Amino acid sequence: MNEMLNVHAAKTNFSKLLARVANGEEIVIAKDGTPVAKLVPYSSASSPRPLGVFAGQVWISDNALETPTWLLDAFEGVGGELPPPPASRATRRERTSRVTEPVASTAPAPKHRKR
Repeated sequence: MNEMLNVHAAKTNFSKLLARVANGEEIVIAKDGTPVAKLVPYSSASSPRPLGVFAGQVWISDNALETPTWLLDAFEGVGGELPPPPASRATRRERTSRVTEPVASTAPAPKHRKR
């Protein structure tokens, strides 16, 4: 049977729990009596795949790595005019150095009461 511990006990004895789990035990951690996590020993999911499993079953055409001419033309702008460059934008320094004037409020300032 799996042992169930509350969160506080698991945090306090975490190193000891890891040692027990390494020995093959499974431990359930509960919050307010409801199981929320399970500590189990780690096992490798799978062994490494052998090379050459699909040897002779897969082929690549001779021109598979060549870039199509229509794509090169699109990148180089051949076949039409390029759009105009965007309008110049203010640099970061220009944006942060602008001084803004405070906006005058029409509401009266709150009065502070004396205590």
